[in-house]
Amino acid sequence: MARPRILVVGAGFAGVACVGRLERRLAPGDADIALITPVSYQLYLPLLPQVAAGVLTPQSVALSLRRGRYRTRIIPGLAIGVDARAKVCVVRRITGELTNERYDYIVLAPGSVTRTFDIPGLKEHGRGMKTLAEAAYLRDHVIAQLDLADAAVDEQEKISRLQFVVVGGGYAGTETAACLQRLTTHAARRYPRLDPSLIRWHLIDIAPKLMPELGDKLGRSAMEVLQRRGVEISLGVSVAEARPDQVTFTDGRVVPTRTLIWTAGVVASPLVGTLGAETVHGRLTATAQMTLPGFDGVFALGDGAAVPDLKGGDGAVCPPTAQHAHRQARTVADNVIATLRGEPLRSYRHRDLGLVVDLGGRDAVAKPVGVELRGMPAQAVTRGYHVGAMRTNVAKARALTNWILNAAAGDDFVRIGFLAEEQPSLRHFEQTDAYLTPRQVREHIASLNADQR
Repeated sequence: MARPRILVVGAGFAGVACVGRLERRLAPGDADIALITPVSYQLYLPLLPQVAAGVLTPQSVALSLRRGRYRTRIIPGLAIGVDARAKVCVVRRITGELTNERYDYIVLAPGSVTRTFDIPGLKEHGRGMKTLAEAAYLRDHVIAQLDLADAAVDEQEKISRLQFVVVGGGYAGTETAACLQRLTTHAARRYPRLDPSLIRWHLIDIAPKLMPELGDKLGRSAMEVLQRRGVEISLGVSVAEARPDQVTFTDGRVVPTRTLIWTAGVVASPLVGTLGAETVHGRLTATAQMTLPGFDGVFALGDGAAVPDLKGGDGAVCPPTAQHAHRQARTVADNVIATLRGEPLRSYRHRDLGLVVDLGGRDAVAKPVGVELRGMPAQAVTRGYHVGAMRTNVAKARALTNWILNAAAGDDFVRIGFLAEEQPSLRHFEQTDAYLTPRQVREHIASLNADQR
């Protein structure tokens, strides 16, 4: 009798934690486990701003999947479509060819992509902070603006290269603005021809508050830290138009800039739309057991699933955070195993551990288990939390070493060489054009079946 095939899509917090628990709780002969991912690492997403600022190396946040994964078959590719009736997932391998992966049970944890709007010029000129490649590219881009401004003869060009716009007052945007502003401030000392007063950072958000999840006091504290450093914060404002050398805000202001960093939220991976299933604000409508109603053997969790928040009540769903993704993964793995064994499934419930925000250097705000912290105590809790949450000891050691080295030796301002003549856009970095429609999925599977006959 053939062993059941369990297919996990996505190597983020949810997918990797799910695979790890399945490996621990299933004997080798119980099932075949496979993981689909275009990269061979789990990205520790919360620390990407520090990679962009050069505080951490890319390897520090790229946790190898080959450490501790001995039974799971890792499929190097991107899941671009799922036919739940045929129980087939279509995969575009990193070589570009399409293959079919059959399954008995599938766990959908494809994560999310940067949310964009129909704003003129945004998709062409905006830069995201969702992938390791984007963070590395953004670091090179920011340092390149300093190099070019230092060599510029035209004053207007110099001004536009030394102004930076970050859109999004959530964790990603706030930490990105904080870390990169600190980088450019320190870098200015190495450019004797640059006037430091010309370096200006703008952080804008359409919301009325900065990081409202932190509460009024901590949100205001984070805002004061950034303003004290010289970051100009504008709330209730967004982007009306983006051009190569300027950005127009919705309040009418025109900012000359060559750098637009877009972190205004996320949406579920386009893979979600290939199933033809019911969604809530673009996320798959899942049960509290993280199954999909009407779909046999399909489980969904993380950023791509609207999982009921049983503690919140009133139809609330769990927010797309790493905390929820990691904890949901344990419940999903247990429920897949329960399904294999004909046992009842368990509902997902959580206890919030709090929030941490690293603003670089000695600055941070944190709210562990409801206790509000600022400054060095918050920074100690924040970095302690991140180290504890990393899956491998190698990653923990790298992060700690990088932080100590940065504190002792300061920042460096070297461009690695990721810039190209044609600047890649959000869709290039996040491969949002790669996915099939439900009809294309069915047609592709039918054509392959016909060829095999």
